Amino acid sequence: MTVHGTGAFGARVAELRRRRGLTQSELAAAIGRTASWVSQVERGIQPVNRLDVLRLLADGLGVALNVLQPEAPEAPEPEPTERQNDLDQARLVISGHPALDVLLTPRQDTRTALLHELADEVERVWTLTHAGRFAELSEVLAPLVPRLERASRTVSGEDRPQAYRLLARMYQALAAAFVRQDEADAAWVAADRAIRASELADDTLGVFVGVFRLVHAFIRLHHLDQAEHAAASAVNALAPRAEATTTPAEELSVLGSLHLALALVHARAGERAAARRQIDRARAVAERVGEGRNDFNLEFGPVNVEIQAVSTAVDLGDAGEALDIAKAVDTSGLSAERRARVLLDVGRAHAQRRQFGDALAALLSAEETAPEIVHTHMAARGVIKELMLMAGRGASPELRALAERADAMA
Repeated sequence: MTVHGTGAFGARVAELRRRRGLTQSELAAAIGRTASWVSQVERGIQPVNRLDVLRLLADGLGVALNVLQPEAPEAPEPEPTERQNDLDQARLVISGHPALDVLLTPRQDTRTALLHELADEVERVWTLTHAGRFAELSEVLAPLVPRLERASRTVSGEDRPQAYRLLARMYQALAAAFVRQDEADAAWVAADRAIRASELADDTLGVFVGVFRLVHAFIRLHHLDQAEHAAASAVNALAPRAEATTTPAEELSVLGSLHLALALVHARAGERAAARRQIDRARAVAERVGEGRNDFNLEFGPVNVEIQAVSTAVDLGDAGEALDIAKAVDTSGLSAERRARVLLDVGRAHAQRRQFGDALAALLSAEETAPEIVHTHMAARGVIKELMLMAGRGASPELRALAERADAMA
């Protein structure tokens, strides 16, 4: 989009906004951006080139995409369908109170062996979450959630903190899984329960990890003001402690992960300088950690920071920068889920540059690495739909097959 084109586009946005009787702040809230971003768009300072952002803006203005941007391709209206979610069963399990029977009939179970069994099950939950095997995860969680909730209320006093720690870790995994399945409201519930369980376990860092999961739920809900408030409050509380040379590595891992979460918030708001500032702060923390770690299943370390830098660049529309960073990232030691996410972001970057063959190759590699990530992740389905839309009737058999497997036919 040329400078002249950007100015004309901005004027069109302002006119459509005024016609609908919206202030810049109201439009920003409707599309999950900031008022300053809307202002910059309308003044021709902030270009809007990405098709997904154009669609989001058109929805917020209540107009068809080709009214907002006549040059943009318009997708046909999708057929209304009821798409089953792999975590539907898990969602039901966390609906309501999970251990009403214990409230009615208080009892105590002093079997320490029970906690060892539950600990193994929580490890399995995280293994399935990292692998993106959400259908299996849902089956495991159906009996596990009530068992852990009952155990936290019925084990002996000395074992209760351990029971609450296991409960918190289980809810942290569930929050992460719900975010990836685009079930952000359920992720909010799970994250909030993780925060409470960590506090009852007297696990301070676990509380901050729960906030990290909560931030990602807010981001997926497009509640960027809440996401920024939660992330910034946690960073501001932890950062002064991290200045000490004796700060434990696990505490640094949590702080670094929160910086990355805040970078994502700023990137989704289109705040380029603020997003890069948080990435730089996470890099500084990662240098102190010195190696990839998996404290609280955060997988924080220098490699993870660069992975987030790739994703941030894509979110900001800086596809070339994203691809340059991705070339230098060695993901061989990471979980299948993280490797697939990098490939997904590479695919998104290629799509932004209209390099459709490279985009498809990256998406197929991501699918081979972690099929359920590509088949269920909102960003994956979005870029596949965009590729289908751009290709039109000329879509290759490989692309059509991928779109069918991911339920992403344009």
